[in-house]
Amino acid sequence: MKRLICIILAITFIFSSCIGKKGQRDSTDWKSLFNGKDIKDWFVKIHHHEVGVNFGNTFSVEDGIIKIRYDQYEDFNDQFGHLYYKTPFSYYHLKFEYRFVGDLHKGAPSYTLRNSGVMFHSQDPRTMLKEQDWPISVEMQLLGGLSDGKPRSTGNMCSPGTNVVYKGKIASSHCLNSTSKTYDGDQWVRGELIVLGDSLIKHIINGDTVLEYSKPQIGGDVANRYDPKIKIDGKLLASGYIALQSEGQPVDFKNIWIKELSVPKK
Repeated sequence: MKRLICIILAITFIFSSCIGKKGQRDSTDWKSLFNGKDIKDWFVKIHHHEVGVNFGNTFSVEDGIIKIRYDQYEDFNDQFGHLYYKTPFSYYHLKFEYRFVGDLHKGAPSYTLRNSGVMFHSQDPRTMLKEQDWPISVEMQLLGGLSDGKPRSTGNMCSPGTNVVYKGKIASSHCLNSTSKTYDGDQWVRGELIVLGDSLIKHIINGDTVLEYSKPQIGGDVANRYDPKIKIDGKLLASGYIALQSEGQPVDFKNIWIKELSVPKK
């Protein structure tokens, strides 16, 4: 009997150790892209400015939050900006939280009201020309409700200088609406992206899959004054940079995590 008890205890110990190790392995699969202190691991590129110029301190960090603000701007002057993580990714699961705060900057386009986004599969910001307005990329568009009782989805898709395949064919419009709920006010919203190279992409909002499409590729318009050597229409996008967007609306981001996924063998 004593021997049996010892065997059971030994098996229990081994099993518990394995579970513990598995849990540790799973937790280390997730990497934080934002250290909560600064944006030293990120590049800034703002329209009308050279890469690396954080005009007006547009992107700053406070209380563990990346804050996008325009306090030092006068006229907005189409100074659309993006904050890029330093390395590109291909197959991954991205998680982040965002919220809209404050008022749209005077002079910013009306369509940017409670509007921001996370760009992905983006060109390297160091290849963008000074007067290029939008990066060639795919955007997970983030919209806040206008507290007017009308639906306004978030987690949409927009395509500056790109195309995607939606329901079996190239999407005919620049943006695709998701099936998300409307989120009014300054509440934090959880966004997720599952990106499988140049194949499937999923948008997730507060745990619900709200949009799926595939085959992101260079093409279309909207992006302007780019280096023509970069825009090779029809080229599938298997990887690229991740960026947070500024377009005139104050917005906060926090808890930005990524898990790289296995690339399938061909």
